[in-house]
Amino acid sequence: MKVILTQDVKGQGKRGQLIDVSDGYARNFLLPKGLAQIATADSINTMKMNDKAKAEQIAREKAKALEVAEKLKELVVVVKAKGGGAGRLFGAVTSEEITKALKAQTGIEIDRKKIVQDEPIKNVGTYHLKCKLGHEISGTMTVKVEEL
Repeated sequence: MKVILTQDVKGQGKRGQLIDVSDGYARNFLLPKGLAQIATADSINTMKMNDKAKAEQIAREKAKALEVAEKLKELVVVVKAKGGGAGRLFGAVTSEEITKALKAQTGIEIDRKKIVQDEPIKNVGTYHLKCKLGHEISGTMTVKVEEL
């Protein structure tokens, strides 16, 4: 019997997959628990349309991530922090402060968890930070830290 999985089933497949299982397994386990639905012409067509829509959504997200990566290359984000003189800061510049400065200066919103800092920024200067934008796309952002 051909069924379309509505949830991931261990050993069978992922959600949205069309699989062929024995009649008893489908009738006694998959269908009563709501893990699958019988593959009719309508449900197969709906599954194909959902796959197509998902592929288009992923393509749009990739294009947007590439666009943001190109914008980040050109930008220099200025972050001001309290310092104690001699180029040292009182604390560290966090990724949240960087995202707030980025949004205030350019209007680009990036989640703070997507900014990769190899080490904490504790000195005044210019830093190049990597941003993971999704779909294996990353960009480099230049951050200039200035003392208040």
